[in-house]
Amino acid sequence: MTAEPPLRTTQAPAPRQAPPPASADASGRLSSRAPARPPVLTVAAATAGSVTGLVLLVAVGAWLDQVWLIPPLAASSALVFGAPALPLAQPRSVVGGQLLSALTGFAVLAVAGSSAWGAGIAGGLALGVMTLARTPHSPAAATAVIVVAQSPAPVAFLTLLAAASALLVAVGTATGRLRPATRYPAYWW
Repeated sequence: MTAEPPLRTTQAPAPRQAPPPASADASGRLSSRAPARPPVLTVAAATAGSVTGLVLLVAVGAWLDQVWLIPPLAASSALVFGAPALPLAQPRSVVGGQLLSALTGFAVLAVAGSSAWGAGIAGGLALGVMTLARTPHSPAAATAVIVVAQSPAPVAFLTLLAAASALLVAVGTATGRLRPATRYPAYWW
């Protein structure tokens, strides 16, 4: 006769503890760790500047029968007008980051051709190139992706990208004079 294995008793898992409730202020409203809402005039100036810059890109592009507004430039606009004190928003980073990322995209395109894999590599490499050049600008990583995915003509694309980036910086500089607290740019180079 074989011996039966001993019976195991299983314990019920411990009940999960609920996360702590959100903290509330004295009035009973939920409090947040997000930054305070900026003054209405600051929001209005940033919004007007962003709309002006992006519409100018569209207008110049329509006048020249060229596309000047690409998605990464809309993201650049959000930084220039919405977070003008950040290093990512400074002219060195906006123009330099966009151009270096585009050049990175063209280098990957030359080596690997146009593919989703190459686009992913170009976007990642653009971060390293911008970091080494001290021109961090997160929207520019998308520019490298666009270059590999779309294979634009290099000279025309780089020329238009430089001009469009400079236009955003110029409008940002003009709008920055209207801000009471934060002036744009914090530095040029």
